[in-house]
Amino acid sequence: MNNDHPSLLPAQRIDANGQAHVDPRAIIALAGPLMINSAIQAALNLTDTWFVGRISTTAVAAMAAIYWVVLCAILLLGGIGMAVQTFAAQAHGGGRRARAAQAGWSGLYAGVLSIPVFVAIGFLGGPLLDLLHVDTEVRSLALAYWWPRLVVGGPLGLLVWALTGFFNGISRTRVTLVVTAAMALANIPFNQWFIFSLHLGIAGSAWGTVAAEVVGLGFALSSFLSEPMRRDYRTSRTWRRPMLRRQFVEGLPMGLSTTADLVGLALFQLMLVTASSIAGATTQIVMMLTSIAFMPGIGIALAGTTLVGQSIGMGELGWARRLGNWIIMACAVFMGGIGLVLGLIGPWLLPWFVNADDASADAVVRLGIPILWLAAAYQTFDGMNIGASFCLRGASDARVPALIVAGLSWLFFVPAAYLTVFAPGQGWFGGLPGLGYGAIGGWIVSVAYVVLLGSSLTWRWRSEAWRAHH
Repeated sequence: MNNDHPSLLPAQRIDANGQAHVDPRAIIALAGPLMINSAIQAALNLTDTWFVGRISTTAVAAMAAIYWVVLCAILLLGGIGMAVQTFAAQAHGGGRRARAAQAGWSGLYAGVLSIPVFVAIGFLGGPLLDLLHVDTEVRSLALAYWWPRLVVGGPLGLLVWALTGFFNGISRTRVTLVVTAAMALANIPFNQWFIFSLHLGIAGSAWGTVAAEVVGLGFALSSFLSEPMRRDYRTSRTWRRPMLRRQFVEGLPMGLSTTADLVGLALFQLMLVTASSIAGATTQIVMMLTSIAFMPGIGIALAGTTLVGQSIGMGELGWARRLGNWIIMACAVFMGGIGLVLGLIGPWLLPWFVNADDASADAVVRLGIPILWLAAAYQTFDGMNIGASFCLRGASDARVPALIVAGLSWLFFVPAAYLTVFAPGQGWFGGLPGLGYGAIGGWIVSVAYVVLLGSSLTWRWRSEAWRAHH
């Protein structure tokens, strides 16, 4: 919000002729901490990958085999935490501060209720890896990482998201930055301690993340219940009337939209792990590197959720559309630019993420260079994807976008990638045909998929179908 000019709409400036314009400075002031926050999250992911890479290439492949499945499970249920930002932004824009705090409490309660679901999903890890015929050693290491990262780290992460969603929704993005920075800093010594000092191996990386989340949750709770928040938003009183039904009804489609995309990526990653440990490890490293573009892009998109939600809370639907168009363009330009830089410096960057003494190190670097260029091409349209998706969330339009993502991911991306990666007789189902182009072919399919996805969600936003919700 523009606190210095209360008459202005979110991120608005008026020129000398009385014309309204989107104020990039106001958006940067809101999105800047979120971009840094997301970049720190990317650094946290890279920290985990770096530490696991010190163990072995097989350990990185194991992480690759299960990482996206873990993330999919967390994000599916995490939608009930993500919804907090939408509800808080709309309430804040409408001047209903206690209702914004109520959204925060609702997200916390919903997170606690999710614990049994995380435990139930935990028992599916072994059967899933068996179904996909993952190598025995890779399977053992993957499950060692799976249990603490999902069953303990999942609910903790959801609680943190609920609180940071509240702060994002009321434009206090610097609090979110402090919480994430505390987790990222704590994650480094915790990884060292659990992996090497306690000799827990790959499981130690998961426990290090869990410990870091506890630190972040402590910071978030102390800020949420601080005296200024109790005074201005009644955070100490609004815990008594949680709106749980709304959290699940609106939040789960938000989680499904993200999860549908990541399920496809998880299966794609598993295909490459099945094809070879080198292909799996290379893709895991490339995914973590491109998170340098993706995670700050998420920061810009999160600002879109807040600005669109606040504008809608004020009843200014036309201004919400204008802001959304600006956010989508900014995400595409930013992520595409970072992707180009990564492609250029890839030959110097990739060797940092392999153990030079590992026999597979050179092969991983050689394969990683062309894959980084394909991943760079991926980024521009993925920027359109996440920009449009997060603006639609701010407008409470999540169900149709979730169906679009699920349809393209599961009906196009997954089968096309399978056909392209595996040769006849390879893969999980021996009777299916295949082209056998391996990792390179699979990445070409992924670029085609994200072009369709980014274009479809941008069209959904520009169609203004979301106005029907308001």
